[in-house]
Order: sequence, then C-alpha cells, then structure tokens
Amino acid sequence: MTVDAITPVAGLTVGFDVSPVRGHACAIDDVARSTWVNRVRVDRQAQDDLPDLISTMLECGRSHVVHFLPAHPIVLAEQDEAYRDILNRGDLNLIDGASVAVAILLQGQLCSRTTGSDALEILSAWGVDSDLRHYLYGGAPGVAEALRDRLESDCPGIEIVGADSPPFHEMSPGELEEAAWRIRESGTDLLWVALGTPKQDLVAERLRQLDAAPVILCVGAAFDFVARTKRRAPSWMQAIGAEWLFRLATEPRRLWRRYLIGNAQFIGHVVSDRVVEGTRTRSSPVS
Repeated sequence: MTVDAITPVAGLTVGFDVSPVRGHACAIDDVARSTWVNRVRVDRQAQDDLPDLISTMLECGRSHVVHFLPAHPIVLAEQDEAYRDILNRGDLNLIDGASVAVAILLQGQLCSRTTGSDALEILSAWGVDSDLRHYLYGGAPGVAEALRDRLESDCPGIEIVGADSPPFHEMSPGELEEAAWRIRESGTDLLWVALGTPKQDLVAERLRQLDAAPVILCVGAAFDFVARTKRRAPSWMQAIGAEWLFRLATEPRRLWRRYLIGNAQFIGHVVSDRVVEGTRTRSSPVS
C-alpha cells in the first residue's frame, strides 16, 4: 500500500510504503503501557519518562518517529487505513489531547498527557547537558528562525544545527530526499517537525525511511507556541484539559470543524467502542 491511498484525507502523494509494521519498538519496554483508542495505538508513558525514552532511541542507532496524539489525527486515522498504519508504526505515540486521556480513563487505565510544546521545552533544556543537536523543520516562513532565537535565549548552550520552513505545497519525492540529505548532513540528534496534521506524520515517516535523524518528533503547533508567535492557553486551562477551547476561541474560522465536528466524531466512536466491548463482555460464556 502506498501513501496515494491517503489522498482523500491528507492531500499528499509522496509514494512510499506504509505497510502496518511498526518501525521499531526499542522505546517501549513495557507493552502493558500501550493501549488502543479507535484502532490507533497510544502509549501511556509519563512525561517524566520522556528523556529516558529519547536516550534509548538515540542509543539504538536507527531512526525513530514520535507522535503526539490529540483527537484530530485519530479521527482522520479512522477514515483512512493507510494514515492509521503510519500512526501505528510510530515508535512512541504520546497522549496530547484531554479527550484522548479521557478515552483511556474510560478503559480503566491511568495515563498522563505530554503535548508537543511541553516536549519541545523539556527536551531542549535536557539536551543542553547531553550536547544534543536540534533541527527545526516546519512552521510558517520565519517561525522556525524565531523559535531558534527563543530556544537559544531560554536554553543557553543549546545547539540548533538547522531551521527550515519547507514549502506549503505538496512535497515531491525529490524534495523530501533533498531535505533528508540536508538534515542528515547537519548531524542532528532530534528533528522537530511542525507541518500540521496529517502532513507532518507522512513527511516524518518518509524522513525516517531516508534515515534523516535518530529521532523525529511531530509537534504540530508547538513551534508557534514556544516561539510565542501565537498565544498558548493559560496554564490553568492546560491543567484542566481545556487548551482546545482556547485555540478554538482564538482561531475559530480555521479550527471550528476540527474541534466541534471532529471532537464529536471522536467521542461518538469512543462511546460506540465501549458499548460494543460491554456487549461482548456480557455475552461471554461464564467459565
């Protein structure tokens, strides 16, 4: 199966293999920490575990992809099998959105959230003492450069070896190969990709296949929030899982469909899955 099958959802046809085999599992030592939400694998790793998990990936010698999952990509993945396969190949699929956390809690499992913005700040500070090299790939023109300035101010000693804002148009195989070569030549350890969902997930998968960097992290709007080119929700809204409401209020024309329709679809599928699971449990023969 190729990414052409994703076109109705993603608008990308970069033509690479998306067979549903996970790329590598070295980051997940305890399979019991993984669960499924609407047929997408989600890893219930704590935020405090992130540096150790990244260290394991860096020591592995292979290229890895980390996804941060709110409801939106899971809704898209329900509609498109090829895109769902790409998410399920992720080496680490962390819980980003409050609705995803609630869906897991409904399964009777404890979990914590780690947003792409949180990860960018945590790993930028942590990486200074570890001499990690960072590459920023994404955002509107000028945002990656603004983020580099912000990180260099907030994390003295951080090493940022590249900051690119790739074109918004559909990227050809040749463009991705050239980007992978440039990123690889920089010697980066962590490649931060912020191209929006689902484009960033497809691009990250191809960059992994091209061995662009040891760890590729898909962080969505994190560039804007950490660079402060856009306002992030107040900390109290983040704490109660209402960051989506703040984003909807600040960008209603762009995000209303994602949050009002998409979240309703997500909740509907979660409830449906729980009803089906409950029916199966009740109908199971008693041993």
